Amino acid sequence: MQDMSKVSERAKELAGHYRAALLDNVVPFWMQHSPDREFGGYFTCLERDGEVYDTDKFIWLQARQVWTFSMLYNRLEKRPEWLEMARQGADFLRRHGRAENGDWYFSLTREGKPLVHPYNIFSDCFAAMAFSQYGLATGEDDAREMALAAWQGIVRRRDNPKGPWTKAIAETRPMAGYTLPMILCNLALELEWILGPEVLSQRLDEAVGEVMGRFLDKESGLIYESVAPDGSHPDTFEGRLLNPGHGLEGMWFLMAIGERNGDAALIEKCADVVFNILDYSWDKEFGGIYYFMDAKGRPPEKLEWDQKLWWVHVEALIALAKTSRLSARPEVRARAWEWFERLHAWSWEHFADKEHGEWFGYLNRRGEVLLSLKGGKWKGCFHVPRAFYVLSEELALPR
Repeated sequence: MQDMSKVSERAKELAGHYRAALLDNVVPFWMQHSPDREFGGYFTCLERDGEVYDTDKFIWLQARQVWTFSMLYNRLEKRPEWLEMARQGADFLRRHGRAENGDWYFSLTREGKPLVHPYNIFSDCFAAMAFSQYGLATGEDDAREMALAAWQGIVRRRDNPKGPWTKAIAETRPMAGYTLPMILCNLALELEWILGPEVLSQRLDEAVGEVMGRFLDKESGLIYESVAPDGSHPDTFEGRLLNPGHGLEGMWFLMAIGERNGDAALIEKCADVVFNILDYSWDKEFGGIYYFMDAKGRPPEKLEWDQKLWWVHVEALIALAKTSRLSARPEVRARAWEWFERLHAWSWEHFADKEHGEWFGYLNRRGEVLLSLKGGKWKGCFHVPRAFYVLSEELALPR
């Protein structure tokens, strides 16, 4: 069994590592390269050295960056430049982000003209997060109202998120998706100050119940990305799809809820799921976590299934850090820490850009850089800074 005093000492050392990486590496990269000083908002399509290679603006990346800098201002240090960076995006979103019915577009031109209809409910999710955190930072009633309106739109659309833009004919093979309930576990906590304790408690119970009741397969202990209405798994591409990163991210969201509510059973259940996912999805030949997998080991539908992605690995690091502290079982804490050290070493060896800062987003199966970008249509200023902040706080806590 590990000497937990040595683990605690090592964890505090790594807490300092992640805090320094956040403040001296990641935040400066986005502060320097992402602001659009002419039209507002942020450039997210950034080459390795920060050069802008596309100027389109994707709503959920704009909103995520507003959230990131508002969060750092609220929770870490009230630096005026962080609040100004958040304002840069919030003002742009206020002017251009919503359609006439209040739903949030998917993407805009650099100037703010709509490019893609508001088909994606996750634009609304991250707008709610952004304006909630920004409202806490500024005290602006308008920001609070925008966050609440976005939340109400999510509740209204949750049973049919894509509305008229849904491609599938639901009557033929109805399926429920894991991603929205998983995100709502975290989003409800983000909006606690707006929703109030009663609504928050109700929404958390619903979301946790869905994640652990519908999407956790009792036989394998794995989280499925989609299930039939009765919780079964159709023997189809969609019905067999696993997204390990989503499963791991959801587990640390639920562990945070378990800690908040004093629910030790939930924490232990999540810890077991974390190990189940890692045991199934870790690449035993080259290391790292696969992007997508098939639950029956059949050829995956997703051609990018064996890539190694930045967000999957940082979310896994948070899940392991929380497991190593919160589990009441010594053998679980020890196992989680062994996994953490392995994943920490692999991730920093392969994702970190020692020359230009920040992390690469996309590696091939062997762990080689597949795309040199630091930001694009899907990667922005969110998963890496959020994880580095959470890890710097989590690892500093006693073990």
